[in-house]
Amino acid sequence: MPHKFKCQQTVLLNQLGFADSRQITTTIYEVVRLMPADQTGELSYRIKAGTIERAVRESEIRST
Repeated sequence: MPHKFKCQQTVLLNQLGFADSRQITTTIYEVVRLMPADQTGELSYRIKAGTIERAVRESEIRST
């Protein structure tokens, strides 16, 4: 199964931040690494915005 997103593509998180569910976050992230599927079989990515880098599942992000 191929990855939906590519390296250097910009994406947005589908979820609201946990700190304040009333605040909508519109931070744009860049895909920096394609990762293999996790335990559930869903593909994963490393995304980065500024100095913050995190791992996400494909279902947690959308294209800009």
